[in-house]
Amino acid sequence: MEPLLLAAGILLVVLGAAGTVLPVLPGVPLVLGGLVLAAASDGFERVGWLPLLLIALLAALSLPVDALAAALGAKRVGASRWALAGALAGSIAGLFFGLPGLVLGPFVGAFAGEWLARRDLAGAGRVGLGTWLGMVVAAAAKIAIVFAMVGLFAAAWAL
Repeated sequence: MEPLLLAAGILLVVLGAAGTVLPVLPGVPLVLGGLVLAAASDGFERVGWLPLLLIALLAALSLPVDALAAALGAKRVGASRWALAGALAGSIAGLFFGLPGLVLGPFVGAFAGEWLARRDLAGAGRVGLGTWLGMVVAAAAKIAIVFAMVGLFAAAWAL
């Protein structure tokens, strides 16, 4: 067993778990990388290709959940196409402004898009809030996916 690979894997899993709630870090990909390193630490004897394939599929599932969450949250509260486009643009623009941009970007984008489409301040606020709640739901889903990935790995390691 390679203890350095195992230690690096554990470090990546911990960083990735933090990244599921801190939008600065790519959480699920870090967890996946850490689990692959941990599996490689013993030459893939305990955790083989099938559990890793299932873990990778779970990781892949997290990508559309994350990418579409703000837009789906906005749509659920009756957002216009402009608001959906604004939520996406705000998510992308927010990447350049650190944590505040990542948290506020989708809200501001959806709010601005809805305001441009309907000129309704209360409706725009409702859409912005729906977008933000969509992000919260996505974060919870990513946390559940990470727990499932780690649980599957632990079960394969123990068997």
